[in-house]
Amino acid sequence: MKYLKLIRYQNLLMLAFMQVLFRYAFLKEQDIPLALAEWQYGLLVLSTVLIAAAGYVINNIFDVETDSINKPNDVVIGKEISETQGYNIYITLNITGVAIGFYLSNVIQRPNFVVIFILIASLLYFYSTTIKKIMILGNLVVAFILALSVIIIGVFDIFPATDSSNQSQMASLFSILTDYALFAFMINFIREIVKDIEDVNGDYNQGMNTLPIVIGIERTAKIVTVISIIPLILLSLYIKNYFVENGLFLATLYAFILVLAPLLYFVIKIFTAKSKKEFHHLSNVLKLILLFGILSIVVITLNIHYNA
Repeated sequence: MKYLKLIRYQNLLMLAFMQVLFRYAFLKEQDIPLALAEWQYGLLVLSTVLIAAAGYVINNIFDVETDSINKPNDVVIGKEISETQGYNIYITLNITGVAIGFYLSNVIQRPNFVVIFILIASLLYFYSTTIKKIMILGNLVVAFILALSVIIIGVFDIFPATDSSNQSQMASLFSILTDYALFAFMINFIREIVKDIEDVNGDYNQGMNTLPIVIGIERTAKIVTVISIIPLILLSLYIKNYFVENGLFLATLYAFILVLAPLLYFVIKIFTAKSKKEFHHLSNVLKLILLFGILSIVVITLNIHYNA
């Protein structure tokens, strides 16, 4: 269990589930060729998960003092696993993840694409050591990395299989993945700021420069309220233009009940939230919005087939 806690296995399972879902509940349902064989796509998921796990390990190593205040029960480094062991695990996970990425880049005959895996691993390292201390930038980087884990599916599975005969259809599918990546980016960016509010005491003692430390919890909550209205409006327009206009009423109902309604609830609640317990609850609400948002790809695919 100590190793599972170290790599935050629940988040990794969600990441793997998301990538598997996009391929088997969406891309596989389209009449298109895909660049990677089944086992090779499994390697892509494994590589992403290993690099993400390494990111959690290095973050835990540098966050021992902060977590001792914010989440004392979650501290593993220095208690159950030594710092040296932590670094060895970090290096092993990263090398294995990037090596698999190098292999897959050569499989699709784009060896320079290995830079994507190196970029993710580097960003996760610099996030833990430096970037997370910089106001807003740390939040943006974490959100960007999650979005990249969606885009990478298109880069390795759609782009290499694109030719003149299927270019239009492939571009359309890549565009849908990009839409989901943007959704993941926005929701996770907001969630990272809410987590900063939740962890303000430990972050302050560590000399962090997060938004709630600089401008205060109350002002940050008001800013989050304003920022949250942006995805609320964009999602409403997206549902109208792509779901309602195309007669995808099941997908429309799903999106209203499980994505838009919880997001509206979040916008209302964050405006008046005060306690750590409330911010923790709202962070979990955003996690569910992200999960249900990703799951909507299944409902959309089923709705399209049902209409056909």
